[in-house]
Amino acid sequence: MSQAPEASRGATVTPMRVVIALCLIAPFVAMLWVGSYAKTDPVFIGIPFFYWYQMAWVLISTALTMVAYKLWQRDQRARSAAKGGASQ
Repeated sequence: MSQAPEASRGATVTPMRVVIALCLIAPFVAMLWVGSYAKTDPVFIGIPFFYWYQMAWVLISTALTMVAYKLWQRDQRARSAAKGGASQ
């Protein structure tokens, strides 16, 4: 009688989307697990571990977000090509 259109079936979980999610979740897990970096040693150029570990994650998070964005773009291009349309 009434069939649901393709778009309303929900999100599809693919290996690429799992990698994207891991790239975006990793910084949160690293920063929320305070016990892993709540110490002063080792010191790097006079900065205690507690501080330089967090600053390192700022750079790591930037890189992981860029990777996730590029993978998302690739996934969207592949999905639009599979549907037969080229939106970009």
